[in-house]
Amino acid sequence: MVSEAVALSAVIGDIYDAAIDPTLWRQVLGRICAFVGGSSAALYWHDAATERSEALHLFNDNPTYTRLYFEKYLPMNPMFPAATFVDAGVVTTDEDIMPASELVKTRFYKEWVEPQGIVSALAVNLEKGVTRTSLINIRTTVPTNQQMRHRLGILVPHLQRAVAIGRLFEQSNSTEHALTKTLDHVEAAVFLVRANAEIIFANDNAKRILVEATLVRKEGDELRAVAPDANHTLRSIFISAEKGDASVGVRGIAVPLTDALDERWFAHVLPLTSGRRQQTGNDYAAVAAVFIRKTPPNALSPLEGIAKLYKLSASEVRVFDAVCKVNGVKAISDLLGISQATVKTHLHNVFRKTKTKRQIDLVKLASGM
Repeated sequence: MVSEAVALSAVIGDIYDAAIDPTLWRQVLGRICAFVGGSSAALYWHDAATERSEALHLFNDNPTYTRLYFEKYLPMNPMFPAATFVDAGVVTTDEDIMPASELVKTRFYKEWVEPQGIVSALAVNLEKGVTRTSLINIRTTVPTNQQMRHRLGILVPHLQRAVAIGRLFEQSNSTEHALTKTLDHVEAAVFLVRANAEIIFANDNAKRILVEATLVRKEGDELRAVAPDANHTLRSIFISAEKGDASVGVRGIAVPLTDALDERWFAHVLPLTSGRRQQTGNDYAAVAAVFIRKTPPNALSPLEGIAKLYKLSASEVRVFDAVCKVNGVKAISDLLGISQATVKTHLHNVFRKTKTKRQIDLVKLASGM
């Protein structure tokens, strides 16, 4: 049998290949499912403000139910918007968001989840904005367990970096040569380096950062981080990358360049010594690409702020949100796919927690956040 470490290294390498060649994501999601123990998977984004979602990549989905989800059942999904409030990188299950006893009473469960034989799901917000979140969802045909959660958790930082890196290359229509064609146009500072940290290529943003010399500097022909600890880590990663990217991937490749919480800069290192990335590395005699990007602090949406301030449950958040969109218990019931009695129960709890008495008071509360 293949050891977990070997399987993990293989999956991580595949994830970073998909960052460069998006056509590989379906295959990679399948390998992630095999590693974690899932039956199907989706990589998609969701906007809580507009209630819009789009599947970016899918594995082993039922096309009919996928179409129905976006055409009919998306507004009824009881996991939203509460699922978007979870911090980026945290693995959750359905029951972390909503008790199973509540979920099974919804139309979403009865008409969309249960007919597909889905028993549970694991999910992670990979990138989290004020209202928009990119996430991965792994569905299972058996109850989830701690090992599944642990295995997905190991992959999370690599998935986050792959999604961020992949977004840098969206401007190019050619996945085969995306890296070399778009290095001068991406938002990040990009360096291609040899194992000894010698700079082989620097895009315009990278050249500007070198001139400023506040995060990294050029010493001779070599790339150096200004912070000594970060510099030591980067050089160690470059040396490891020359031997193959598995060791780099397992140990992690995001290096903080600053300590300030309000202005955090990271160097994301993408090895170029195997898979689809190897040809790019060979073209430049480079072992790694270094992306220097600022990670802005997360801001809360008004709805998330209210949910956290008043400790609203996932179901209560949905009812609160619906109150701001439609008028009356029946309209809320129809919108969310739950009974009017359930709406009244959640609405009563929301009134109690927020110390309000009328639906118009909740609308005013949301407007004032």
